[in-house]
Amino acid sequence: MALIFVTHPEVEIDPDVPVPHWRLSDRGVARMRAFVASDVVAGVSAVWASTETKAIEAAGLLAARHGLPVQVREDLGENDRSATGFVPPDRFERLADAFFAHPEESVRGWETAAAAQGRIVAATMEILQAHPGPGDVAIVAHGGVGTLLLCHLKGLPIARAHDQPHQGCWWRHDPKSGAAPEGWASIAMR
Repeated sequence: MALIFVTHPEVEIDPDVPVPHWRLSDRGVARMRAFVASDVVAGVSAVWASTETKAIEAAGLLAARHGLPVQVREDLGENDRSATGFVPPDRFERLADAFFAHPEESVRGWETAAAAQGRIVAATMEILQAHPGPGDVAIVAHGGVGTLLLCHLKGLPIARAHDQPHQGCWWRHDPKSGAAPEGWASIAMR
């Protein structure tokens, strides 16, 4: 059994819609469909997602390949950023830099990186322990979630240097061997 962590691809950014309700863009759907057809996810027997629309949509495309339901968990969500709501992309990137650079501190009221990492690691371990097998477990969520989990599994301090290079990436982890996962790979053409 492997854990395959996948981040949602491109979304339709709409400042008038709450971020958790943003949907995948046409480009994001096309990239996810290409990934779903790949051998990387051929052995998936369970699909989990955060409660955000974009993650559920991406997970639904993967689950459909295998005739599986999408199971959702709120604790697989991105760090709580409700204190600021929508932030324009350039300002968001500066806030995200600060979030990763100071993991024990709240940035503008956001959940801290350390708190988010603890929540995400606990949720992932519960999912893996409850998985009856055989087959791989896919978690479809967000870049920050995957980065915090990846840092934990690699035994690295929280740092943005380990963040995905763009939306729509994945990595694989073998929980039985305990070997650290390799880095991010793109789900499909960009």
